[in-house]
Amino acid sequence: MILNHIWGLYAHPKEEWRTIEKRHESYMYSVVHILTIALIPAICSYFATAHIGWSIGAGPVIKIAESSALAMSVAMYFGIIVGVLALAYLIQWMAITFKASPDFSQSLELASYTVTPLLMVGLTALYPVLWFVTLSGLAALAYSIYLLYSGTPIMMNIPEESGFIYSSSVVTCGLVLLVALMAVSAIMFGMGFSTEYIR
Repeated sequence: MILNHIWGLYAHPKEEWRTIEKRHESYMYSVVHILTIALIPAICSYFATAHIGWSIGAGPVIKIAESSALAMSVAMYFGIIVGVLALAYLIQWMAITFKASPDFSQSLELASYTVTPLLMVGLTALYPVLWFVTLSGLAALAYSIYLLYSGTPIMMNIPEESGFIYSSSVVTCGLVLLVALMAVSAIMFGMGFSTEYIR
């Protein structure tokens, strides 16, 4: 089953990382995992923006036209996939410095399972209240970082001390990548991808 490691990553992450490392699933397994999980924030955001509406403070509920919401959700879906593939590439590229030699499948496994909590928290978009979504997102980000720190030494077969520095480097690059994706999104919408609001 595609999603068979998710419960283990929440219930007993270190043991689950060891299971993932022993099994070394195929490249396609990790790709299908990320293609499936990335649907959660894309679909939930579409329904939240087009049908439920966002509540920001005490102001009125704001909705976006279905066509605009669909375009944003599709762009989000592909942006997530590109972001995870880029993160996997960075993990593999930086491995040389830390005397690890993962193939791209291992790097993609680490990247895709690490970002899983961040993508699953997309379910909170179905209750589109800004403070709730923000707090849930921060909690998911913290857990994703924990998964990265706990999984890197196991998946890369390096000592924990090296794994800590390696993980810190990946977190830094991941944050830069996230900011770059946000900047590209802002530029795209600034270039004429207009959004139609409904009140």
